[in-house]
Amino acid sequence: MIWRCVLRGFDSGTYTATVEVVGTRGAYLSDVLVNRGIAAVELVTGRAAFLAVVDATNPADAMIIGVW
Repeated sequence: MIWRCVLRGFDSGTYTATVEVVGTRGAYLSDVLVNRGIAAVELVTGRAAFLAVVDATNPADAMIIGVW
């Protein structure tokens, strides 16, 4: 599945992010892996992103695959 989300924070040391899933009113996922092909300068708070989710019951199986 692909979910739309908004970046709420980014940790360049671990290349993980905190995101808010669009349409969930404050549902935040933290420590989400980020595709290292995305430059760190693009990962700005408030930026829209695509989140690839393998298993919706396990957010640890998700990765940000793009931003715009």
